[in-house]
Amino acid sequence: MKYSVYTDGGSRNNPGEAGIGVVVYNECGDVVKEIGEYIGIATNNVAEYKGLIRGLEEIITLGGSGAEFFLDSELVVKQIKGEYKVKNEELKKLYDAAIGLIGKIDGFKISHVKRNLNKKADALVNMAIDNK
Repeated sequence: MKYSVYTDGGSRNNPGEAGIGVVVYNECGDVVKEIGEYIGIATNNVAEYKGLIRGLEEIITLGGSGAEFFLDSELVVKQIKGEYKVKNEELKKLYDAAIGLIGKIDGFKISHVKRNLNKKADALVNMAIDNK
């Protein structure tokens, strides 16, 4: 089964209270899984990577044969695609973890989307931070 996965991460005050949101859709467009998790104090970029990693873990658990990921973080998308170098050491560790997980998913794709197309994952981020 192929999946569409929308992930987001956010931080209040950057760095500050942070959370991630993941929404997984099946081929029919039905929501298979929604995840909102508080991750403690982090930067926006760390939260975005942790959201991606959590989404990748979920697809591996579901045994997906393909997945397209949608993020509103242009930085993370371009780093994963190899268009930008990862210079920050903390992000490099998260990048390496993400790349390791991506290697376990056949048919992986990643795309940048405008924030207004990622509202459900964003709402999960805010709910996670609010309910910490």
